[in-house]
Amino acid sequence: VGDWIEMPKHGVDGDVVAVTLTTIKVQNWDRTISTIPAYGVISESFRNWRGMQDSEGRRIKRSIVIDMGSVKFCTPSLISRFERFAMLGDYISQKQGEVASYNQEHGIDTSELINGRRLTNLGTFRAYLVQYLRRHPGINQDMTLMVRQREPSANGLPIEIYVFSRDKVWESYEKLQSDIFDHVLAVVGEFELRIFQNPSGSDMQQIGTRAA
Repeated sequence: VGDWIEMPKHGVDGDVVAVTLTTIKVQNWDRTISTIPAYGVISESFRNWRGMQDSEGRRIKRSIVIDMGSVKFCTPSLISRFERFAMLGDYISQKQGEVASYNQEHGIDTSELINGRRLTNLGTFRAYLVQYLRRHPGINQDMTLMVRQREPSANGLPIEIYVFSRDKVWESYEKLQSDIFDHVLAVVGEFELRIFQNPSGSDMQQIGTRAA
């Protein structure tokens, strides 16, 4: 009793309020009551959220999808701009030193962008997100925190945020997720990156009309 369980097959998602030898009664989040056979939690798969509730944080695991056509090497002017971002100054200085040392040691001709090591707008964006999350008061800094690339597809390149919130209350947790991704979506253009979106039906219709 008191555990939050989830059994989509039975339409169950809420707190266990009563347990008998034959049935389990659950109050769902929409305030409805579901009754399931007790043997169901033995013979079928279900999710128990007690582990999350007893832990130090609740996981946030969500991605945005980057248009891969917007990924590029950083030009000197772009790097100069990034240096003015409060959360990137130290990172840019450190990485620029590493890149310059590597290219010099290996005698690399840096007149061509493709030669040697260089910063990219995507890598710098990921570094910014890490610093943003490291400074966010709603994120548990003692648990896993990372920003990673997932496997690219025809729909773009997913960049995933994987962190844990301090507040595990559902409403607060959802608000924190929304606040973080509001910021991420607003700031991505500052790195000259684009979010991938499939064209809507109306857009496709307009394109087809113009082509005709």
